[in-house]
Amino acid sequence: MKTSTVSARIEENIKTEAEDVLRKLGLPVSVVIDSLYRQIIFTRGIPFSLSLPTPPKALEDMTENELNAKLQRGYEQAIAGQGRPYKEVFDELRQSLE
Repeated sequence: MKTSTVSARIEENIKTEAEDVLRKLGLPVSVVIDSLYRQIIFTRGIPFSLSLPTPPKALEDMTENELNAKLQRGYEQAIAGQGRPYKEVFDELRQSLE
């Protein structure tokens, strides 16, 4: 019988986006939390990798080939319309620093 409650404070947009994905999958939040807790018990740890991202290389640490590959990838993404408007990116950066 389920009798315990879990409460956590998270950012509103994270909650909204996650719940939207779960709704599309047809999964109640409680089922996902219950599954996570069961996996923690089963694996005796966090059931996914927790690691720090590798920081991007500074320009002076890149070889010419690495720099050219990055520039080419950026160009291809721009042509494919996969970029974001610079104003949006800078607004997001400003908000994260406040």
